[in-house]
Amino acid sequence: MKLQNIIITIASLFTLQSCIKSEAPNTEADILTCEVDGNLLIREPIIQNTEVKLYVNAWEDVKNLAPRFTLTKGATIEPTSGTIRNFSTPQTYTVTSEDGKWKKTYKVSFLSNDAIITQFHFENARTSDGYYVFFDTTASGQEMTWSSGNAGFKLTKLFGTIPIADYPTTQSDEGFKGKCVKLVTRSTGSLGAAFKKPIAAGNLFTGEFDTAPSFTNPLKTTHFGTTFNKKPLALSGYYKYKAGVKFTNKDNKEVANQKDMFDIYAVCYEVTDDVQYLDGSNIKTHPNIVMIAQLNNRKETDMWTPFRIIFTAKNGKTIDPEKLKNNKYNLAIVMSSSEGGAEFLGAVGSTLYVDEMQLYCE
Repeated sequence: MKLQNIIITIASLFTLQSCIKSEAPNTEADILTCEVDGNLLIREPIIQNTEVKLYVNAWEDVKNLAPRFTLTKGATIEPTSGTIRNFSTPQTYTVTSEDGKWKKTYKVSFLSNDAIITQFHFENARTSDGYYVFFDTTASGQEMTWSSGNAGFKLTKLFGTIPIADYPTTQSDEGFKGKCVKLVTRSTGSLGAAFKKPIAAGNLFTGEFDTAPSFTNPLKTTHFGTTFNKKPLALSGYYKYKAGVKFTNKDNKEVANQKDMFDIYAVCYEVTDDVQYLDGSNIKTHPNIVMIAQLNNRKETDMWTPFRIIFTAKNGKTIDPEKLKNNKYNLAIVMSSSEGGAEFLGAVGSTLYVDEMQLYCE
């Protein structure tokens, strides 16, 4: 179910259909699938709201490629699907809905695995669709975009706009050095409460966020992890944290003697034909997990506090050098202002600042 359909469904529940009739299915302008000839791709394409990422080995020539796209019903794309283009730099495509009233511009990138980003300063953030999107850039110019639940939070306000500072995941000028990421657990208002999803924890993670199951199966919105071809050893950084006043459950009822706590962890797992990514339902428990690093010694503090967490083996597994070489592992780095946020457990106002993270690899 695409974003417009979700909005239609939600709005109809609140007898607001007449206000959004323009959001009928034939207004959709989305890329659904992407294909490239041969065995060029080293993993399944990653398709986001306005971006398509295609991963290839570093030695591949991407100057004359013709990706083919499947679109939502009746939509068209310019340049046309199958057009040969030079993907040495990202290329843009414009998708137009069947009725011609909606347009969406996609950035399509071919990314190699030759450069791994291991230092995260959170200085780089752009505004997209009304909220912050963090990104880092390799020495060769490749961009790695962080994901968050901001797109899902936006669905809780059907009309009007949300000030950028009121989203769960934002940027702050009060970093350990320069700027930093600021994660705040927010109320989702009457709409979220009606669906027993009264809070949205601020989060930031490597991977993708899918808005489609936001109200039907929110644990499936987070696709954790990106391709990683080194053995991770440790993750370090700095944090500050203040818990919100009232801890509530999914029924928005206060839970006595319960205090909120943040979460920072990283997971390395094997990618198989059946398991392309892990999500909120299994990110710490899936049998494909090979290594995990978890910050356990957490505390409330208004001072920047250093941390260093070590990757340890899980499920009796070790990194297979051959699988590592063939890009069969993903690495997910995850931060959240409420550790129970995926189950809508937490305290509105809980605030986590994170800065100057570094990933150590073998």
